[in-house]
Amino acid sequence: MRPHLAALLWRTALAAGLVCGIGLLPWLTHTDPALTVLKARSPERDPTPEVLADIRDQLGLDSGPSALLAQWLGGLAHGDAGRSWISGGEVMPAVLRALGASLLLMAVALLVAAVVAAAVCARTLHLGARRRLKGRRAGGTGSAVLAALPEFLVGSVLATVVGVQLGWLPALGWYGPQWTVLPALALGLPAGAVLGRLLDDLLPGAFGEQWARAAAARGLPGRRIARQAVRRCLPALLPNLGLFVVGLTGGSVAVEQIFDIPGIGRTTLQAALAQDLPVLQAGTLALVLLGAVATGACGLAARLLVGPALRDGALPTLHGPARSRRSVQPFVHGAVLAAVVAFGLPRDPLALNTGERLQAPSPAHPFGTDALGRDLLARVAHGALDTLLLALAISVAALCAGVLLGLLPRLSGPLVDTVNAVPAALAALLVTAVAGSGTTTPALAVTAVAWAPLAAHTSALLAQERATLHLTATRSLGASRRHLLRRHLLPAVLPPVTRHALLRLPGIALTLASLGFLGLGAQPPSPEWGALLAENQPYAERAPWTVLAPAAVLALLGALAVTAAGGVRRPGRQRRNHGSEAPPVAPPAAPAKELAETR
Repeated sequence: MRPHLAALLWRTALAAGLVCGIGLLPWLTHTDPALTVLKARSPERDPTPEVLADIRDQLGLDSGPSALLAQWLGGLAHGDAGRSWISGGEVMPAVLRALGASLLLMAVALLVAAVVAAAVCARTLHLGARRRLKGRRAGGTGSAVLAALPEFLVGSVLATVVGVQLGWLPALGWYGPQWTVLPALALGLPAGAVLGRLLDDLLPGAFGEQWARAAAARGLPGRRIARQAVRRCLPALLPNLGLFVVGLTGGSVAVEQIFDIPGIGRTTLQAALAQDLPVLQAGTLALVLLGAVATGACGLAARLLVGPALRDGALPTLHGPARSRRSVQPFVHGAVLAAVVAFGLPRDPLALNTGERLQAPSPAHPFGTDALGRDLLARVAHGALDTLLLALAISVAALCAGVLLGLLPRLSGPLVDTVNAVPAALAALLVTAVAGSGTTTPALAVTAVAWAPLAAHTSALLAQERATLHLTATRSLGASRRHLLRRHLLPAVLPPVTRHALLRLPGIALTLASLGFLGLGAQPPSPEWGALLAENQPYAERAPWTVLAPAAVLALLGALAVTAAGGVRRPGRQRRNHGSEAPPVAPPAAPAKELAETR
């Protein structure tokens, strides 16, 4: 009871600190909130001292941030989140409507993600159900390309081609179920590819457990075994699924901008840009509460799926020693990416030639030219130096922070939920307020939120690894916590978390690109890939190569990251039967019960 109370107090303190920090946003940025509100209300009106004084009097700005925050919290206790500083309307109904639109979009996007994840894992499930996983090669090129596609680029292509040119589905607005299809596809396709890869990484260990071999020996249908293998792996993925719930709800700002969806992410970002504090605070608090509910639901589902085996320390390990599979795919992808950079670096990325505007790919310009006649190969190659090095540095920092904080789940659990409730765009604004604008602002903002999925993954894997039978036996022999951590827990957890970090490397590059697309990242004439996609987006229909070139290189980066991640395995001797390193123990309670019923 006491640990749960401490966690609740810690979660409440973090949420209060976030909301209070947002309440100080105008004063942290050293800007006049009255001037910002005036620009948002009436951009054409002159900011005279009388007009600004009137706005300060209306909003009570002269009383200071502490009095404004206390007033807002007092009203919130009675269900009143105040009135918008821009529109003057009540905040609570507007935020609830925006949250409802985002929840509906999130639900449809999760359905799309589930279908994509099932397609990614289909081959492993088919081979595992037939006990033929021994010679399976780690795939991932197709799913890596899908995971590396920018959501805003997929959304723009779907809106242009399917919505405008073909007219099959509406491209703009939010008026009914038909309007959810295209934005849900834009969000669900990359998310499903990431979830599918994480699940595909765990399935071979589940199929190698004793209960799966016993079920196959008894002649149970392969589809039953495959279903239980998925059920066995889900507890390790549910924390990240909870993060996806919040991320798809509040982090889909770019997609909501493209499809003109009045969602909570877009509403929060607009409130942050206009410094509309009541709306911004209410929207952020709604995302924090959603994160807490999603985390609680996923934690409860994990316990129900694993059964009493987690409590009794009777789980087999999903991460036994295995020999790394050699593959030429990472070398091929790396060689192609290196060739693009090598051929493009000698070219000038800033050379203008208006006579060659929007030229198609040719021997002189292999990737074509942009709207100013600049060589796209040169800009992609020079942008790779910034994008790749920055994304790699952020990934390493996120991995270190995620593993260290994941070792302390009681500390990091509420912190992960709170950080995940802050969209990257809002984090960029907060970092700008604290550290000022500059080239490092996007990197700091992405680093501040990139560690959360890795910490959640680490905590989930540690919880299951601590419940394994071999660890229980080692502990009973008097092994110290340090020995268990150094010789058993970290060797089992680090490889899958490292593969997860590599899988998210293209996602970090995409987040940087999304900030550039929203105008919060690198700005022209910088050749950073996000800036390239943003500045060439208006010409995607006339000259598709202007966005296909940086998008293709991003997809190539995704393929390289995922195929290279397949070689990160726990060192050790591989036995004849895959998964036979797990000691012969009874199967988990839930799979055993259902398998018995199928007989």
